[in-house]
Amino acid sequence: MDALNSAIVGMNDVLWAYLVIPLLAVVGVYFTVRSGAVQIRMVPEMLRSMRSHPESAPDGKKAISAFQAFSISAASRIGTGNIVGVAVAIALGGPGAVLWMWLMGIVMGSAAFVESTLAQLFKVRDRTGFRGGPAYYMTLGLKARWMGVLFAIAIIFTFGFAFNMVQANSIASAVGGSVSTATGAQTPEWIAPAVGAVLAVLAALVIFGGVRRIAHVAQALVPFMALTYLVIGVIVVGMNIDQVPAVLTNIVNSAFGLREFGAAGVGTAIMMGIRRGLFSNEAGMGSAPNAGATASVSHPVKQGLVQTLGVYFDTLVICSVTAFIILVSNPVYGEEVGAELTQRALEANLGSWSLHLLTVIIFLLAFTSLVGNYYYGESNLRFLTGHPGALPVYRTAVVAMVFLGAIASLDLVWNFADVTMGIMAVINLVAIAPLGALALRLLADYREQRKQGLDPVFTRDRMPDVTGIECWEPDPADERDARSGSATEVR
Repeated sequence: MDALNSAIVGMNDVLWAYLVIPLLAVVGVYFTVRSGAVQIRMVPEMLRSMRSHPESAPDGKKAISAFQAFSISAASRIGTGNIVGVAVAIALGGPGAVLWMWLMGIVMGSAAFVESTLAQLFKVRDRTGFRGGPAYYMTLGLKARWMGVLFAIAIIFTFGFAFNMVQANSIASAVGGSVSTATGAQTPEWIAPAVGAVLAVLAALVIFGGVRRIAHVAQALVPFMALTYLVIGVIVVGMNIDQVPAVLTNIVNSAFGLREFGAAGVGTAIMMGIRRGLFSNEAGMGSAPNAGATASVSHPVKQGLVQTLGVYFDTLVICSVTAFIILVSNPVYGEEVGAELTQRALEANLGSWSLHLLTVIIFLLAFTSLVGNYYYGESNLRFLTGHPGALPVYRTAVVAMVFLGAIASLDLVWNFADVTMGIMAVINLVAIAPLGALALRLLADYREQRKQGLDPVFTRDRMPDVTGIECWEPDPADERDARSGSATEVR
């Protein structure tokens, strides 16, 4: 097992240093410049776009709304990456990793906009509404089904298996920490298998219910758990408000190598900040577009803006809360890694009760991530095959990976996730680089309609030179309604 982990670490170092990070930087800066910093200038539009009212889906039930699609992606984004991932980044990369995480989130917000807008443009209909994502815009937009197949396989392994192993591992670790604190003894060996078994059963109950149950579970739990964690973070920061200036100084100094923390140099800070930032906010990775494509909106740009807002909420808000909880507690870098680092920081400020509350929060965050991760895999499995037996096999495999993740080592599951995540991101970034011009044209169309005081509506005859668009049919009646301010949302 140690040899396998070492081989994965070596692969990660090469993959990220020479391919993933350079691609993220080039693509993120390019789209930021070309879009006029859409991820910064159009924040008010992002909030406005959250309010959409879809009509019925093809099966007669209510279609997925912009907010529900946001919640599905948030269920995946807001998970252990925000608590455990940030702690891992700080433990191994020092406080400077936090700054690189912030910068990565802001710059890659433009790529998040592009990929989710493209997912809307090239979405397809199914019996319950819409589905789409990178595999679809690679096939329909680039006319490269082989690339779509490659991406679909990558995301199934990354989210369905690797990321769900991470979520289960983090839950087991947090529960073990709570049990150890409560009993004053070492964590019993049976804790991890027991937690894994419970998680596997709960995950099976939800994922066998279909996408609507996923949307409803995510929509109900994500706001509650995020708000609870934010309140705890604000309390801790408020108790240590005098330390905030020093913490910010340490973050900046460590990020640029002006002050070293343990063995963490500037290169490690950059590497860990970007890796954990991508794991957490998924900007440019190609995962959120799978959720964004399910939404019923009147213009593709609306969902692109909504999904971009999710990057900010994840990185600049939730991840920052974790960073400050840890850093105001003056941690000793390298001694504790993962959930324990955040748990001990909370315990030092609020007492042992807060450690147990954090365990509950981690459980909820990670569990909803399991649900969101599963859906990404399901969507892409449907792209690969329509065989009726494939989906039950995939669901069963996901449940098994949840159990295995709970009993595996922390290093192995995180390193495995880094490899699959890096491969998946590279495939997606290579695809959106040429296709991004279409997203920018859609953005220009959206802005023009907004300038005219209209609720933007898109139909494919507005881009007659673009082939492969299967939805967005022209409808003269709807066009007239849109101009009078009562556009239908289902396209």
